[in-house]
Amino acid sequence: MRTALVIGTGLIGTSAALALVQRGVVVHLADHDPEQARTAAALGAGTDEAPTGPVDLAIVAAPPAHVAAVLADAMRRGVARGYLDVASVKGGPRRELEALGLDLTSYIGTHPMSGREKSGPLAATGDLFEGRPWVLTPTRDTDTEVLNLALELVSHCRAVPVVMDADAHDRAVALVSHMPHLVSSMVAARLENAEEAAVRLCGGGIRDVTRIAASDPRMWIDILSANPGPVADLLADVSADLDETVRALRALQSSDEDKRRAGATGIEDVLRRGNAGQVRVPGKHGSAPRVYETVAVLIDDQPGQLARIFADAGRVGVNDEDVRIEHATGQQAGLVQLMVEPKSAPVLTAALRERGWAIRQ
Repeated sequence: MRTALVIGTGLIGTSAALALVQRGVVVHLADHDPEQARTAAALGAGTDEAPTGPVDLAIVAAPPAHVAAVLADAMRRGVARGYLDVASVKGGPRRELEALGLDLTSYIGTHPMSGREKSGPLAATGDLFEGRPWVLTPTRDTDTEVLNLALELVSHCRAVPVVMDADAHDRAVALVSHMPHLVSSMVAARLENAEEAAVRLCGGGIRDVTRIAASDPRMWIDILSANPGPVADLLADVSADLDETVRALRALQSSDEDKRRAGATGIEDVLRRGNAGQVRVPGKHGSAPRVYETVAVLIDDQPGQLARIFADAGRVGVNDEDVRIEHATGQQAGLVQLMVEPKSAPVLTAALRERGWAIRQ
């Protein structure tokens, strides 16, 4: 691939453009908002000048509701040898293109499984997709050259190609992305009118659950409008679990011992099923999840503290597999939780203590 046209210069489109430019591809940028395309160009994602002839690959990064129309326009104008989109829903856009009577041999639907809570070109980074799955949904009609161009794009973005059926993809993202986003939003909505004293007690748990609720509502309306059925089916299952959990909690309030036992059993059931589901979430680099031991370090909120901790861990040959930070309420301090291999935990604990760090047991 020597040339590409990115249509839609938001977070995903601009990030893909940045990655391609870094690999020597000449990238042209287009957007319904010319100012956004100019911003992406100023960030080094390519040029907002139109190509003088067909490019190798056109990448449509429009919202799901507009993908088919944008693709159809580009294909009718013959702007590229191959076409793909990066929308988070795959079945609907393809059916819309089929209904328009377009030749889809030069098209493949794709979806990079990466993003941020922020949107727009200013949130873009050239490494956004690194190590992340990038779904490709070819059909029997998809031209081999187009599939190879899509694989080349994925390689340039340092992502991991995953081939799926379009409708199976839509059911999968409903489960692992769309439904969790709505649940996160519903939990976060409970905080809107909560007492300030309660909100001040927020810790790592509520931050983890509500993090993705910070995303742009307009973007998510577009996404959910393109995949409402599978998401609604999953929320119906969650709703049934909620109803059972509410009944179990009410039973725990009863003065009847049998009802309290039944309530406890109901709560234990949902917690155990949660345990069973959580362990299926892939671990680091998509591998099977592993159990790490946590070394908790108290730090002051000052520049360079994290760098010092990581450097001290590196000096004794301990790799930090993951890290979390919990900020203390009302204090300029926090708790850094370093996840390491169990055999490395005693070594790291001793080394950090020797260097003056306060370790919380």
